[in-house]
Amino acid sequence: MGKTHAVTLIPGDGIGPEVTDAVVRILEATGVRFAWERFAAGAGAFEKHGEYIPKELYASIERNRVALKGPVTTPVGGGFPSINVTLRKKFELYANFRPIRNLPGLETRYPGVDLIIIRENTEGEYVGLEHEVVPGVVESLKVITEKGSTRIAKFAFEYAAKNGRRKIHAIHKANIMKMSDGLFLRCARDVAKGYPDIVYGEHIIDNTCMQLVMNPYQYDTLLLENLYGDIVSDLCAAFVGGLGLVPGANLGAEAAIFEAVHGSAPDIAGKDIANPTALLLSAVLMLRHLDEGDAADKLQGAVEKTYTEKKTLTRDVGGRAGTRAFADAVMGAL
Repeated sequence: MGKTHAVTLIPGDGIGPEVTDAVVRILEATGVRFAWERFAAGAGAFEKHGEYIPKELYASIERNRVALKGPVTTPVGGGFPSINVTLRKKFELYANFRPIRNLPGLETRYPGVDLIIIRENTEGEYVGLEHEVVPGVVESLKVITEKGSTRIAKFAFEYAAKNGRRKIHAIHKANIMKMSDGLFLRCARDVAKGYPDIVYGEHIIDNTCMQLVMNPYQYDTLLLENLYGDIVSDLCAAFVGGLGLVPGANLGAEAAIFEAVHGSAPDIAGKDIANPTALLLSAVLMLRHLDEGDAADKLQGAVEKTYTEKKTLTRDVGGRAGTRAFADAVMGAL
């Protein structure tokens, strides 16, 4: 009998609990054994515990070192801090990993896209250092360090070397932010010297966005700072059908959180119409992280078969099935 994996489960809010329940059912159908530790986060957790991230949730992730997370609403312009950003900082999840690939049978404007987006996850503008200098003037600090830049560059090049990726572009705005983005580039260049078999290039962020829309096939792996990576990874998701179809992983030396990168969509919550594909593909990444490669391959194949057959797809991708019916179809394909 195989190992039982203790995993922290954060269903989230809005459609989060629905898609999370669907993915848990599918994961358990793979034959891999899980011991789930379920916790609320965000507004729901505050109502129950008086904390947006309960201490028990922190302790669970510290203990298990792996979490699967549904979408959590982040208030705009006020309210509580981003749960995602808080967890990334707490557990030093310095690498945001997002593969962008087309699903078979799903027509998009850009067929055959195969991109890897690797984003520094703890620095840049998202360090949250903001203050009001005088009324009407707010200062927000961007922090780039040699340690953080070198660490994410090494992650990118090591991933590329192990997985047969042929080239890496570091994306920057060093023509304007000469010191901060300049430091990021110098670190990337230094790391690149140790990987002569990987082609290394550099593109300015605004040009990169234009080049991606014109011809995404010219890129392989993109290495980006935090804010640039946040924006570009969402842009690239559009190539393959949107955020509802793209997985995400936040990785560090001591923990990993796998999550759907889309929003919580409260307007469709509880209607059994949400698409669980993004969280499901994130679960595939989680299985690989847990050294359950065979189960990951089977689950990936089941998802692709379900999309190829087109019989039981959710409405956002042209079908008529609900969340539960889609999950049943993937389980049947397993």
